[in-house]
Amino acid sequence: MTYQEAEAFLFEQLPMFQRVGGSAYKKDLHNTLALLESIGNPQKKGKFIHVAGTNGKGSTASFISSVLQEAGYKTALYTSPHLKSFTERMRINGIPISEAEVIRYVEKFKPVIAELRPSFFELTTAMAFDYFAREEVDIAVIEVGMGGRLDCTNVIEPLLSIITQIGLDHQQFLGDTLEEITKEKAGIIKNSVPVITSVKENELRLIIKELADSKNAPFMDSQEFFSVSVLEESLPDWKFSAENLKSNEKIEFESGLSATYQIQNLKSVFTAIEFLNKSGFGISSSDIQKGLKNVIQNSGIKGRWQRISNTGSSTPMIADTGHNITAFEFITKMLQQEVYEQLHFVYATVNDKKLDEILELLPKNAIYYFTQANIPRALDSKELKKIAQDFGLMGHSYATVDQAIKIAQKNASDKDLIFVGGSTFAVAEIANL
Repeated sequence: MTYQEAEAFLFEQLPMFQRVGGSAYKKDLHNTLALLESIGNPQKKGKFIHVAGTNGKGSTASFISSVLQEAGYKTALYTSPHLKSFTERMRINGIPISEAEVIRYVEKFKPVIAELRPSFFELTTAMAFDYFAREEVDIAVIEVGMGGRLDCTNVIEPLLSIITQIGLDHQQFLGDTLEEITKEKAGIIKNSVPVITSVKENELRLIIKELADSKNAPFMDSQEFFSVSVLEESLPDWKFSAENLKSNEKIEFESGLSATYQIQNLKSVFTAIEFLNKSGFGISSSDIQKGLKNVIQNSGIKGRWQRISNTGSSTPMIADTGHNITAFEFITKMLQQEVYEQLHFVYATVNDKKLDEILELLPKNAIYYFTQANIPRALDSKELKKIAQDFGLMGHSYATVDQAIKIAQKNASDKDLIFVGGSTFAVAEIANL
């Protein structure tokens, strides 16, 4: 079996939520537990940090794993979805799982796949836990896929749980209100396991605290522990300052992920690092500074207010994978801070997302290039154009992301700005990501 055949097997034989939507969603952990039982329950070995949330969980997990790596710990990171290669999903000290390992796992799992018919994410999660256990990592940072309570990753007993921002997304599975979604996300809280949250909304934070209290889980609101501010919006890495609100100690640092929306995530990161140090880890200020600056190299994270270079065009291009209303509230503010004469907006989305609030928020004076990612779940670009026009968003439709970007580059001057977003999978198709 070649790697291409192994990857094709995973994508084509197993139902994958990102590609097909609801038909891949499993409403309990039975399959995950059965799958893990068949390979010796690797999720019961090792130390974990568990990160849930609607937005910010990937950045938060990547920051923490990068800092731990700089501190000398053999650190695993499990994230989803991948953008370019399946191997991105599981890394040890920043290095993706090898293609040879993926082949070995697919061949190993084939008999149990035939028996249990797991989803793509169930199998991938079992693969990650087994890989991390076999490699005897010091600690693994695990990002929740969707929700929390019923997510495949919610079978671990972590050292620490983290809940980032809450927003409206995947309502058909998690609930129609922020309160219902918060309860699902908070489902990762375990008995006596400390939980950190960066949730700003008081009523949502109280839901998390009440659930933590019911499980005797120490609760930490990161806003009460750290403040973070931008010192300089320099390129490529912004300069920040963080202050410990208990000791008044300050640290200045550069962040490889530079956007105002990272402030909320960074508060949780610093609170988590302080907790880890009090729990016996040895993480220095230098480790923190190196970890935050080198987060992209150490974690492989992409598509977070990423400035795309080497595009063959003189027009600046920014991409962001944010795709729900909460993310777009940040994205539109960030766009307002950029300097340009004309905004060229390459926009795609999926066919099961509520769009009205997002489309209402998008800038009316941009030129839009409506397109679609190469996945079954993509919303047809012509239909997207038709819907968007009702909200005053004007432009043309294009069959592929690559075509939309090339036309935008042809139309734009070096004083303009191209933004690509709306869909993780559209961002993934950017050639030079």
